[in-house]
Amino acid sequence: MAQTTEFKKSLNVFGVVFLGLAWMTPMIFFTVYGVAFEAAGGMLSAAYVVAFLAIFFTAYSYSRMVKAYPISGSAYTYTKKALNPKMGFLVGWALLLDYIVSPIIACLTFGLFLNAQFPSIPVYVWIIVLNLVLAFVNIIGIKSAARVSGFSVIFQILFIILFCVFVAKDIIVGGDGMALFSMQPFFGNDFSVSTIFSGAALICFCFLGFDAVTTMAEETVNPRKTIPKAIFMIVSIAAVLYISISYLTQVAYPGFVFENSDTASFELVQMVGGNVLSALFTTVLIVAIFTQGVSSVTSVTRFLFALGRESILPNKVFGYLHPKFKTPVVNIVFVTIISFFSIAIDLDTAVTFVSFGALTAFTFVNVSVIFHYYVRNKKRSLKETFLYLVFPLIGACFIGWLLTLLEKQTLLIGVGWIVLGFVYIGIRTSLARKPETELRKGKVAVENR
Repeated sequence: MAQTTEFKKSLNVFGVVFLGLAWMTPMIFFTVYGVAFEAAGGMLSAAYVVAFLAIFFTAYSYSRMVKAYPISGSAYTYTKKALNPKMGFLVGWALLLDYIVSPIIACLTFGLFLNAQFPSIPVYVWIIVLNLVLAFVNIIGIKSAARVSGFSVIFQILFIILFCVFVAKDIIVGGDGMALFSMQPFFGNDFSVSTIFSGAALICFCFLGFDAVTTMAEETVNPRKTIPKAIFMIVSIAAVLYISISYLTQVAYPGFVFENSDTASFELVQMVGGNVLSALFTTVLIVAIFTQGVSSVTSVTRFLFALGRESILPNKVFGYLHPKFKTPVVNIVFVTIISFFSIAIDLDTAVTFVSFGALTAFTFVNVSVIFHYYVRNKKRSLKETFLYLVFPLIGACFIGWLLTLLEKQTLLIGVGWIVLGFVYIGIRTSLARKPETELRKGKVAVENR
């Protein structure tokens, strides 16, 4: 009997948390600051609270489903098992759009930031270098990826704490200690429910990453306990960081106006800490983007492995694990080649793809909890009704509504991607059935002789 190669279980809860936070990138608060500020009408704190509440219910649903199915595949596996294979494919195909574009975003952002610092070196050079480094780190093993991610996440959190200290100092110097406590950032004069929710729809992008760790279940020690715990830790840490920064900056600089939404964070950091903090900010941001790339490549290659193992994608290619490294080397090379498209794509288009894929997957994971626990396993006591019907239903409605708030162009592109997926699976299914059909025809011909 042929010996199969399996993933090596080496991740503990902190390794999973670091990989999830690295994928999420705590510094993303700054990279989307200007766009998010405009979308939320300046009420960033309130928008982050709303986004956290929406994500919390979805995070809960992910924690339930990974207990039921502690294997790679994330939303694809959960929907396929809880609903049906066709719906699972639909969700998996949408999620693939999210995962496969994430390394492109990392490479493109990395190239843009370093080109801004070193204009003589073209963007594409940085993209090529980062792509090759990401491939190397991921090929040699997930434990090395977790170690790199851990240092980066700690670095980012320390910078955010330092930034908050600078801002808090400005608040105290400008008033008194009690000025630190205000409800103005949540219920200001410009309070508008519709605007805040529109901002929350965009800000949900900042929480993406907690779901990616479910693709690492087969490389995690005791995944049924470790992954759910890590999911809540990731979402909670991110919420504390994002809400703290937005709250303090709104209290300290209520009249802050930036010239360009793309560079708003640089203007804010410059105002808060001058050239020294700005230089540190740039360094931390570049490191953060690098490790986001490491984690995103890890996630997408594991997801491709899950699709390959179940022959949604060609099994011999995407379902292969290297016997020595215990990593999906072919998938890593494939993602590296795809990521070279970051040389030709723009950042807005890439972010569009990610938002549609993630919110679609989130919606169906919430629905999967209802079908798996409440409908199929009949967990319907009063407590279980809240846990397996009410909570996931709130999450599904919340995320589904945020999905409708995306721009029409985003929704059209997303629907087009799903249609392409149905065409692909239709062709693949017909090819898979063809030998069987021909065999039956041959058998009938023999019988008729």
